[in-house]
Amino acid sequence: MSKEIWAKAAPFDKKFVTLALESGVDAILADDADVKKIEALGRVRVVPLSAVDVVAVAAKSDEEEAVRLASQGRTVFLARGCEIIPVENILAQVAGVGLEAASLAEAKLAAGILERGVDRILVLPEGAADLKKIVAELKISQGTMDLSPAVITGITPVGLGHRVCVDTISMLRTGQGMLVGNSSAFTFLVHAETESNPYVAARPFRINAGAVHAYAAMPGDKTRYLEELAAGDEVLIVSATGETSLAVVGRVKVEVRPMLLIAAKIGDTEGRIFLQNAETIRVVRPDGSPVSVVTLRVGDEILCRTDVAGRHFGMRIAEDIKEG
Repeated sequence: MSKEIWAKAAPFDKKFVTLALESGVDAILADDADVKKIEALGRVRVVPLSAVDVVAVAAKSDEEEAVRLASQGRTVFLARGCEIIPVENILAQVAGVGLEAASLAEAKLAAGILERGVDRILVLPEGAADLKKIVAELKISQGTMDLSPAVITGITPVGLGHRVCVDTISMLRTGQGMLVGNSSAFTFLVHAETESNPYVAARPFRINAGAVHAYAAMPGDKTRYLEELAAGDEVLIVSATGETSLAVVGRVKVEVRPMLLIAAKIGDTEGRIFLQNAETIRVVRPDGSPVSVVTLRVGDEILCRTDVAGRHFGMRIAEDIKEG
């Protein structure tokens, strides 16, 4: 799960504030007198120092004070240099606590305490050199997912259908795409249009993701129907190595196109997906290379993901559901 990343611009430093804005932080913490000044530089949440409590934890009484303040709904950050055990004690009692950090290593440590980590990380001016890396790894990155080779068992032209192109505002790389399928329990890594050919230029911002009814894996262990996606939504981008990140949808194109029904198996588990019948639509081989659905053959292996079926409005539920 991504973390809130704040930057501390107290005392005011225009270069650091500009860096924070360009990095995409969630909020900037500033002296009360500088709030309006920073708000004039960009549309970002600016929090006055008077609205935040920074607690230096050196004794048990400091732990108790942090818990008390957070329980009252105050925004609490633990000061840089806290020992891990006191932080664990606080996190075990209350949510919503943050921690100061001055480097990528400190931020990653804070994000992993008790496996769930703190909810917010306050990057100090000393951490300016690592700020963009911290945002990329702790806010954009969504961890890793397990992908497995699946054997293609069927490729059948099925006529016309409405397919969905998801155009993001990010430039995607070879090996990246979205997990899509007929069932949330079996999804296919559908590759972005990063590859060019003699007839069509690459569109590395686009994933021609499948039919309108298909499930797509979303951030936060959720799913959405492809037809539901709209500009401004966040989608989950997955690489061939299982690394995940966030991308924002810039546009969704739904058009009628000839479709293929592709079936694949991992062990005894079979999944299906409808994809447009065109050379530019690709899935991913186990070595991470994209392969066009036009050249795909029964017996070929591609990367897929299996999971436990059972979703209600995109959220995981414990229920006996069969989808095909």
